[in-house]
Amino acid sequence: MTPPPLRTATVFHDVRPFRGPARELIAVDGLLVDEVPPGAAVERVDGGGRLALPTLVDAHIHPDKTSWGEPWHSRRPAHGIAEYVAGDVELARALPAPVAERALRLMSHAAARGTRAMRAHADVAPAYGLSGIEGVAEAARRLAGIVDVELVAFPQHGVVRTPGVAELLAEAAASGLVSHIGGIDPAGFDAEGDGEGDQLGTVFALAERHGLGLDIHLHDRGEQGLAPLRDIAARTRALGLQGRVSVAHAFAVAGLTAKELDETADLLAGAGISLTTVALSVTTILPFRRLAERGVRVGLGSDGVRDSWSPFGNADMLHRAWLAAWALDARLDEELEACFRLAADGGAELLGLPKADLRAGSPADFMLVDGECLPQVVVDQPGRDLVVRAGRVVARDGRLV
Repeated sequence: MTPPPLRTATVFHDVRPFRGPARELIAVDGLLVDEVPPGAAVERVDGGGRLALPTLVDAHIHPDKTSWGEPWHSRRPAHGIAEYVAGDVELARALPAPVAERALRLMSHAAARGTRAMRAHADVAPAYGLSGIEGVAEAARRLAGIVDVELVAFPQHGVVRTPGVAELLAEAAASGLVSHIGGIDPAGFDAEGDGEGDQLGTVFALAERHGLGLDIHLHDRGEQGLAPLRDIAARTRALGLQGRVSVAHAFAVAGLTAKELDETADLLAGAGISLTTVALSVTTILPFRRLAERGVRVGLGSDGVRDSWSPFGNADMLHRAWLAAWALDARLDEELEACFRLAADGGAELLGLPKADLRAGSPADFMLVDGECLPQVVVDQPGRDLVVRAGRVVARDGRLV
């Protein structure tokens, strides 16, 4: 009788979890454990006294739009979503590499910089068909075991204003490639044009029919953004979709007074609706700490990376935590740490992943950086010397291995 294969324990020695004393982190079967199991084969990795920090989660990114690694694209002035959308189509036609190649390049870079999971949006529109969905899905397949990917079929061109999008969303929902259906500004951008119909009714029906989640972009401010938010909450409760609906950006929430914010937070928490923010500016970043105190899950994301909307972005979630801290004028250690936790724990909770807190029983997902303490790392942005996923070294010095 053939004996069972030996278990392997990977011992990362001389590492400093968060800012504690140097010790070992032991990974077995993708989890951290207190000690090496009897009889296990042992592999050792020298941590060199580096700081060990959890890997991060990008809760909102658009890999299909990126020109990362492509020839420079000069952007034209754009005013309003419709003009940005036209720029998306122009850029997509100009780039030599297909979606799968560009998305893989960007997502690999993100993983090498410490991203363990992401929620990726891919445009679904007559201009592309399902090529964006298929390209990002292919990139995700090739990165299996390195970065977990939730894929959203996103109607950037509008469901109501653009004929054919609703049918493409239905095709995407039935494809088995996506985990979420998206939506966009039902009271603003997608209430315009010659189309007829109810965007929220369409996307909620698809989600319910196919057992998918929802992730709806709300850029509108004031009542034009708040009214759809209340509608989304009501539909979520009515269909029993609590815990499966997210709203991205939610700029209207960022502008609320304290009393209005608490009331809105209670509405969202009661409906089990989560939010994502991308730290664009001091006027648009969500007050995530107050929202979390009221029971609302909030994640942080990259949004677009070097696309037609902006030449900026790098898919580095540690840098995105820095941007959140900068937007909030963070000064205290606890404020800087909160921005890191938003990128680590907030995103993990939103995607339904276990927290990588470097304790026994948690996922062996961490990165080693040359730093003194967590607040200093957020500010100084050191390189990722080592990235570990499920106990396996997947990147060294910013490159996948």
